[in-house]
Amino acid sequence: MLRRDFLSFSSLAMSVVAGPSASVTARCMVKNILKYGATPDGKTMNTKAIQRAIDDVYRAGGGTVYAPPGAFLTGGIELKSRVTLYLEAGCVLLGSTSLADYAFHPGNDVRYDVTGYHLIFAQSAEDICICGTGTINGQGASNWYEKVPTPPIPPNESWKYSGAWDYVPKNHNYRPSPMVEFVRCRNVRVSDITLMNSPSWNLRVVLCHSIFIDRLRVRNPNYGRNADGLDISSSSNVFVCNCDIVCGDDAICLKSENSYGETLPTRNITIVNCAITTSCNGFKLGTASLGSFENIVFSNSVIYAATESPLNTRVIGGVNLEVADGGSIEGIVVSNIRMENVRTPLFVRLEQRRKKEGTYLRNVLIDGIEASGAIVASSITGVPGLHPSDITVSNCRIRTDVGGEAQWAHRKIPELANGYPESNMMGRLPAYGFYLRHADRVRLRNIECIADKPDGRPAVVCDDVNDIILDGLELSAPQGGAPLFDLRETRRAFLTGMRSPFGNKLFAQVGGANSSGITLLGNSLNQAEQPLSYVRGAAVDAARVE
Repeated sequence: MLRRDFLSFSSLAMSVVAGPSASVTARCMVKNILKYGATPDGKTMNTKAIQRAIDDVYRAGGGTVYAPPGAFLTGGIELKSRVTLYLEAGCVLLGSTSLADYAFHPGNDVRYDVTGYHLIFAQSAEDICICGTGTINGQGASNWYEKVPTPPIPPNESWKYSGAWDYVPKNHNYRPSPMVEFVRCRNVRVSDITLMNSPSWNLRVVLCHSIFIDRLRVRNPNYGRNADGLDISSSSNVFVCNCDIVCGDDAICLKSENSYGETLPTRNITIVNCAITTSCNGFKLGTASLGSFENIVFSNSVIYAATESPLNTRVIGGVNLEVADGGSIEGIVVSNIRMENVRTPLFVRLEQRRKKEGTYLRNVLIDGIEASGAIVASSITGVPGLHPSDITVSNCRIRTDVGGEAQWAHRKIPELANGYPESNMMGRLPAYGFYLRHADRVRLRNIECIADKPDGRPAVVCDDVNDIILDGLELSAPQGGAPLFDLRETRRAFLTGMRSPFGNKLFAQVGGANSSGITLLGNSLNQAEQPLSYVRGAAVDAARVE
């Protein structure tokens, strides 16, 4: 980059993050880390040189710290208010592999996946920016070793696991995590940089307000367990766009927790135009859910796994909405998402890992999902007495490519009311398309579920579900005479605008003494040998065909 171009950019960057209150002198100030003795040989420790440059710019009222091309080995550095850290193309900040080179920042809750050590850290700072097309490389491979499963995982069980689980950290609590951490910061911009080889989580914002993340690239190996791409916790007014994330754990994960103190809502979050690949979860709310998630949009994005085989390299869950710790989810919109090689496209779960009054999951709209490579049915589930509600899933097309056995339709599905919420937590489900249990006011509209391999299970199973609308579903016929719809202890269900597929023997089965108020209206049932059957004590007037 020509110097005049860089100076123009640095002035613009500071005006963006600092606004009109910053002086012209501060906005134009540029400090090159080479002038502070930094050495780009990948071997010399440059922590003090980089920190001195940051401190000088901060004391002067703000400006830009410029890191030119070269490999700069460094320990932990702290970014401060009104400072832009600009990483030039070809610049690599190499994280030290020795924990002794990182300052410990108190206040964090040191645990399995988060420590008080960070490569870049900012706390209670305003108007800060990390930008440029350079790279931050955490050299995380030094923190991992491969384990040999004992006994080895049978091939038919590999769908439960993540490829990342074949590797474990050498020491969970003694590795920098998150690699980049912002705490109680306002007006933060991260753009164009690459984060790679993080020892654990890549980037987290916690207790922050007004965050803009654009064109961020994350490149972590598939075996990087706990190496989340982006974590947003107890923060508000966050805009994430045009990001390209490759990692071995949750790619974009929103949490409602605060290891630094009081939990605040995670609200007003927009995530758009992102490409995500992982062997874990693509987009996720939870599992940490002590507080609330409000007003969140995820749209126009792609979630994929690079390979379809072995099964444990596929994405575990595409879109995951989870409340487990007494918090809440409300006002969520997910739209226009393409998924490829995703084991479970949709997973919505309300449970009580921690008992707390006032927990709920409601008012969710999911629209425009195109998914292939599904193995486990999408599910919307609660626990007895605690139901997710007011959830609409519409205009979706889902293809499964692993067949299911008829006996799975009769499995006793565990409640796991305080289990770890994950789309594979209940094992093989009794449906190949959607499994709904302990849920109220769910609407499935204009959804196509295609089973590319023979499947002996119903397409949709409802169990203890109230006020459900099934409208315009196009489904593959189950093999062996299983019903297309299995309605168990279901009350006030409305099935309309559907046709029985070729080879369908039984359209709907109603089971349980508590089933009632089920109506089939405006459906084409010519292909079905039998429109309705009643089992397990269901009353003959529990359902009617009109």
